[in-house]
Amino acid sequence: MGKSVTFAVAGSGKTTRLISELDLERRALILTFTENNESEIRRRVCAKFGFIPDNITVQTYFSFLNRFCYRPLLLPSMRSTGITFNRPSALASRQPATSTKRYLDGHGRIYHARMARALQVMGNLDALRSRLARYYDRLLVDEVQDFGGHDFNLLMDLVKAEMDVLLVGDFFQYTYSTSNDGPVNRNLHTTFEAYRARFAAAGLAIDMESLKTSRRCSDSVCAYVRDRLGVEIHSEHGTVSEVRSVDDPAEINALLSRSDAVKLFLKEHDRYHCTSMNWGASKGVDHFVDVCVVLGKDTWKQHQSGVFLDLKPITRNKLYVACTRARQNLYFVPEKALSAYRRA
Repeated sequence: MGKSVTFAVAGSGKTTRLISELDLERRALILTFTENNESEIRRRVCAKFGFIPDNITVQTYFSFLNRFCYRPLLLPSMRSTGITFNRPSALASRQPATSTKRYLDGHGRIYHARMARALQVMGNLDALRSRLARYYDRLLVDEVQDFGGHDFNLLMDLVKAEMDVLLVGDFFQYTYSTSNDGPVNRNLHTTFEAYRARFAAAGLAIDMESLKTSRRCSDSVCAYVRDRLGVEIHSEHGTVSEVRSVDDPAEINALLSRSDAVKLFLKEHDRYHCTSMNWGASKGVDHFVDVCVVLGKDTWKQHQSGVFLDLKPITRNKLYVACTRARQNLYFVPEKALSAYRRA
């Protein structure tokens, strides 16, 4: 029975690896974090088989947590009236770990960030692992780096079920978290070495070799990411492409008007009239050819100087995601030069 985690780089084929594990015989559950990734996985399953086979289930983690785990095992006893995504109240946090009042708000809704913890504390782990093994032969998890808070702890418990397990992820593409609850796993992503050790402690074999080169990015893009962001990534095919700044107004206008060159903003991309997304939201998108990364005042200066100083890890990770969407050319533009494209 194989249980492993594969640490990958951007564009190395994480999702492709998961799809290659599927067949028409073994019952497989594929989990991912975002709805965008769920849709992409469904598209690739359909591309492989022509449809979604009955033995393959694709779900977001939260849908799995709610429908497969919480509702059948805890809802009857906790009698929650719904789900709240609000931060747990101070009053709830003062309640004992085994008290339902720790997990429900004043309206009887369960805190989303504590659903996984409730399953652990209320003695449901054995039943949940048995339930998993009864319905599935394989557990496949994409973008595992997005698991945080109590959800990460629950996942480390679930991988012990009597089934094959394959997790894939990129430590440096950690840009969102499934949930947060105070100090729980707050330092999970502080260092890769400590992060990797958590998986090893759960009994998972560590694979750092099979997806260590990017099929998507050119050698030029990989070199920029290595030199500027400190992420060790190399191109599988070694092609050369343009990686450069654009500050000439005429060239910026031409680039902004191109619908085939996506513009990626740190945030609030919808404030501009152009084909665009936010850096973090572009994670999992694989079809961009040329990419234009829009930089704010401070990050533009740092880009021009050649060194990104004091960049928060989350911001660095989002910039890494944005840069590695490019299959060919990568351009950088200062946001201050885009005032003519701002929506009224």
